[in-house]
Amino acid sequence: MENKLTPPNQTVFEQIKRLDGNKNEYWTARDLSRILEYSEYRHFKPVMDKAKEACNNSGYKDADHFEDILEMVFIGSGAEREIDNIKLSRYACYLIVQNADPSKEVVALGQTYFAVQTRIREVQQMQAYQQLKTEEEKRLFLRKEMYLHNKQLADAAKNAGVIDPVDYAIFQNHGYMGLYGGLDARAIHKKKGLKKSENILDHMGSTELAANLFRATQTEEKLRRENIKGKLKANQTHYEVGKKVRKTIEEIGGTMPENLPAADSIKKLNKKVNPKKIGKKRK
Repeated sequence: MENKLTPPNQTVFEQIKRLDGNKNEYWTARDLSRILEYSEYRHFKPVMDKAKEACNNSGYKDADHFEDILEMVFIGSGAEREIDNIKLSRYACYLIVQNADPSKEVVALGQTYFAVQTRIREVQQMQAYQQLKTEEEKRLFLRKEMYLHNKQLADAAKNAGVIDPVDYAIFQNHGYMGLYGGLDARAIHKKKGLKKSENILDHMGSTELAANLFRATQTEEKLRRENIKGKLKANQTHYEVGKKVRKTIEEIGGTMPENLPAADSIKKLNKKVNPKKIGKKRK
């Protein structure tokens, strides 16, 4: 196992990420407790206990995500001593920040960071997604996911009070403005060179679709989890989530979505992958 930290050029959560001998990423409980501003490690342990319980309740074994380890630390004058620690997966970190003190700003940042990164990893690890080889296949897969999650987002927005079609269009624009640095749907159309009648989502590459998928899923979860009510609050929530996803893209060195090129209509890909049968069907 290597104790090497990643280069300090990303978020605080990226900075404390470690790599083992097989280049697998992990975090440690003691590192995370300091970043989350717990004065003593013993105060952090109850948070981990709740996270382990949530892990088990989700159908996963906590031992697969929380691994007890021993580490050597310097105590001065060249001396070392052994201390207990816990090796955490990304999912474990996600559960921990969900159960940490929400009044701390760094906890809120961690919730967004690990939620987005965990969702990215979930998509990447989907068996169906792993089997995809081409950009076209990935676009079709993510566009379908986007379609399904937009329906769920619309339902969550409706529960929050966004009912009329005009209000929902405004709600969607707030998400776009957060993710696209202030650009609403009309401005995105203009920047991408799209016609008014063309659906923005149909002209996104896989990277841009993924970013919007994270925006939609995280907004839906936040609306439901916090039981947000009222159009104004729902709009602000969508904007803030979009903005946080944008910040995460920036922190991992990604290209801002408005600067990604528009792709050919995904409808053409659908026709290519699922061509209509010519001729009459046999009885």
